[in-house]
Amino acid sequence: MNKLIFRKFSLDIINFFLIASFSITFIIWIIQAVNFLELISDDGHSLRIYFYFVSLNLPKIFSKTIIFVFFISIFYIINKYKSSNELIVFWNNGIPKIRFINFILKLSLLFLILQLILNLFVVPKSQNLARLFIKESNIDFLPKLISEKKFINVVKNLTIFVEEYKKDGTLNKIYINEKLESGKSKIIVSESGRIIKKNKNYILRLNNGGITNISEKNTYTLNFSETDYDLSDFSTKTTTHSKVQELDSFKLLICIKDFLITNKLNGERIINKPENDACHTRKVKSISEELYKRLILPFYTLIISLIAASLVIEPKSKYLSKFHKLNIFLVGISVIILSQLALKFFLNSINILYLILSLPISLIFIYYIILLIFTKFKLGYL
Repeated sequence: MNKLIFRKFSLDIINFFLIASFSITFIIWIIQAVNFLELISDDGHSLRIYFYFVSLNLPKIFSKTIIFVFFISIFYIINKYKSSNELIVFWNNGIPKIRFINFILKLSLLFLILQLILNLFVVPKSQNLARLFIKESNIDFLPKLISEKKFINVVKNLTIFVEEYKKDGTLNKIYINEKLESGKSKIIVSESGRIIKKNKNYILRLNNGGITNISEKNTYTLNFSETDYDLSDFSTKTTTHSKVQELDSFKLLICIKDFLITNKLNGERIINKPENDACHTRKVKSISEELYKRLILPFYTLIISLIAASLVIEPKSKYLSKFHKLNIFLVGISVIILSQLALKFFLNSINILYLILSLPISLIFIYYIILLIFTKFKLGYL
């Protein structure tokens, strides 16, 4: 009987969590997807690349909502059970409150493991795949971005201006400015032209014009009747170098291993490891903060589950009983905010670092002992 009661309770929490988390994740994803429209409008990528890129952001969004949504799920379900007197079923079946709290703590371990898997493996991998896809993709939306009497600069070191863009695809009076090495540039002027796709790459076939090469020392011009200008040599303006959140978790640990061993974890230090592309020229602070988000933040899932579970302990004060639910909710939200604010003090000193790393475990232990005392002696707070 007790197993059936706990099974229904856990399924109610999980169902509410899935509905709430997917809803919130989808809303945030839609907002971010709108912000990423610049991949098409400004950077010249296709709709296929755009949807692939934004879809790979879903694991990241979901992982960031887990702690908050899990707290809301437990808080809502316990409050619902209290309002409908369903919690009495637990007590009438001889289930002590501490066992009820222990069950919630065990359930939160599953969500802790889920979040660690997402943070350490799934999210970095998906973010890296998205960046690689952008990096290796062609500017295959470029023809649709070119319009009459507008300077188009969706790719690095290249500006294109077209006086007239006919419906048959013919371009008239074309101006191209390509930046070469430092102090050097190439200007191409053509009477007409057409964008052609060749071997999955775009070329600009130009007719009747001239190429002017400009440098600090001299300038010379070559005339042509027809020439092909290869657009595949240019890369998108989208940032294509790897960010810290896209790096493998084990690589990040290797990056700061020496600093941890020697207790010289200065956040402003620049890592100088030319043999390691993942670490070289990055700040210790940025890598350490990323590791904190991946390894330490998920453990706050345990403490916020205990805070939500403390709804079963009623206050002695009649005045506080009116605000019991609000007090518990505010405490939970405060702990979630604390987990984020801890980053602000990260790496100010090695002592603060150790304090922040041990904070979630300390809070779990202290709060559990308090709940154990209150349930064992059947106390109400205040």
